[in-house]
Amino acid sequence: MEHAELGRRIYATAHLTGEFVLRSGQTTDQYFDKYRFEADPVLLDEVARAMVPLVPAGTEVLAGLEMGGIPVVTALARHTGLPCAFVRKQAKPYGTARLAEGAETSGRRVTIVEDVVTTGGQIVLSTTELRALGAYITDALCVINRNPTTPPPLTTAGLTLHALFTSENLTPTA
Repeated sequence: MEHAELGRRIYATAHLTGEFVLRSGQTTDQYFDKYRFEADPVLLDEVARAMVPLVPAGTEVLAGLEMGGIPVVTALARHTGLPCAFVRKQAKPYGTARLAEGAETSGRRVTIVEDVVTTGGQIVLSTTELRALGAYITDALCVINRNPTTPPPLTTAGLTLHALFTSENLTPTA
C-alpha cells in the first residue's frame, strides 16, 4: 500500500474531533485514537510493513512501550525478524519484577517503539530506565508524531525520533 493511502486509512480509522486531554496534560480538539488502528489487524500489519525502513541499522531489539507500543512492536517484529521487549511503565513488584519483558535489552542496541508521540515524555522516562539497566538507546520510532519536528525532550535525551507520519501530513487527503 502506498504511503499516502496508508495515511488516509489511518486518518479515517483513528481521527476524532472533540475535547481531549493528552498524557502531557495538553488539551486538543484533534485526537488520533491509536487503539482504533492497532485493533484492525490488516491496518496494523500495513503500518508495521511501512515502518520497517525506519528501523535504524544495527538495531538488535525493538522495545515497545506499554500499552500502545506493544501491538505496534509485535507487528513490526514480524516484518523485521528482530526480537522485541515489552516495556512497562513501572517494573512489576512480583514474579520476574522486570521493567522489560521478552528479549533481553542489557548490553544491546535497542530502538524504542511507540504509537503516538506528543512530548515524548514516556519515551524519555523508559529510555532513562532502560539505559540504567544497560541498554544502548539512540533512536525511537512512532506511527504518529503530533509535532512537525522531534519534541525537545527527546533531543535533550539524545534520541532521534523516526515517525511514519506527523499530524501535519496525516489528513483525509494525505
